Parts: sequence; structure tokens; C-alpha cells
Amino acid sequence: QVQLVESGGGLVQPGGSLRLSCTASGSIFMAYRMGWFRQAPGKEREFVAAVNWRNADNTDYADSVKGRFAISRDSAKTALYLQMNGLKPEDTAVYYCAAGAVVPVRESKYYPYWGQGTQVTVSS
Repeated sequence: QVQLVESGGGLVQPGGSLRLSCTASGSIFMAYRMGWFRQAPGKEREFVAAVNWRNADNTDYADSVKGRFAISRDSAKTALYLQMNGLKPEDTAVYYCAAGAVVPVRESKYYPYWGQGTQVTVSS
């Protein structure tokens, strides 16, 4: 089992930045691939970014965030991060940390472990 706890959400103006953190505990070796998803009100949960726990160079980004967001992890701290720059109102959503996918896919059903989510609101 892997336990995930997110932090770092909040209210930010358009064009601003936020850094989300996700602390992992438990059987970290089961994490394999970790990622961020988000869900806006009335919409389905969507993929944002992912990284391999053992190979930080293996990353993937949704087209909507490519060039603005950066995913990283700190294996020593067993933490996952999402640096979000150039935020837009359409980035407003609850952001979830996920882990455990054994293949590099974007579908949420392949991630068995989830955090409770952190709210990000982009508004002036």
C-alpha cells in the first residue's frame, strides 16, 4: 500500500504560480509511476502529468499544461511535486496525486493509489 498526502493548493491570480507537493509513505517501491490529475466542477478527472519514480527523466504532460507545468520527484523525501506557472482560470480544479501505474498511461483507472486532493483556484 502507498499513502499519499497533497498540499500547496490555494487561490492565485491569472499568470501566477503555485507548487503542489505530494508526500508518499508506505510501500514506495510499489509507486512505480506517479502522476497528477485534476477535476474541475462538472467535468471528468483528467490527466495532468506523470513521472517514473526511478527515472525522473521519463515524464509526460497533457498538452494543455505543457510548457507551463513541471513535474518532479525527490526520492530521498519520497515526495512528488508539480510546479505550475502561468496559471489560467481554466486550471481551476481539485488536483490529485496518484501512484502505482505499472505502465506509462494517462488513464486514471491504472493508478490504484490516490491522495485526497488539494484545491487550486485561479481567479482575479
